[in-house]
Amino acid sequence: MDLRKLKTLIDLVSESNVSELEITEAEGKVRIVKGGGAMPVGSVQHVHVPSYASAPVSMPATESPLTAVPVVDVPAGHTVKSPMVGTFYRSSAPGSKPFVEVGDAVKEGQTICIIEAMKILNEIEADKSGTVGQILCENGQAVEYGQALFIIE
Repeated sequence: MDLRKLKTLIDLVSESNVSELEITEAEGKVRIVKGGGAMPVGSVQHVHVPSYASAPVSMPATESPLTAVPVVDVPAGHTVKSPMVGTFYRSSAPGSKPFVEVGDAVKEGQTICIIEAMKILNEIEADKSGTVGQILCENGQAVEYGQALFIIE
């Protein structure tokens, strides 16, 4: 697109009540957005969009614009998730016996760990009866809301 034409479009947007203008032509695409405050009156984004034949374009995996996300195995069984953000503790005091170990039978409502949040110790209870299949967090580890803590089989 010609720079004079672009300048005319910017002036047109800045002087009108239009807050956003997008024009697509054969040689590219222009989007003009009217800003406010400390932003410039018209900001321009010029993106060249080449036209391709209808045949699909394939890219080698090494040139993929997407970031590879590792595949995580989802363990079988019921997942006990953290109801809050905090610090995960397996026992009630440092050096004391953990509430549960892998292979222990647990009953619904039994305390299985503690999450400390804002200096308050919150007992987390099993929400299903079964056997502890996996403990997914380390003692003293920071946990997020909804993070998997245990797998109960």
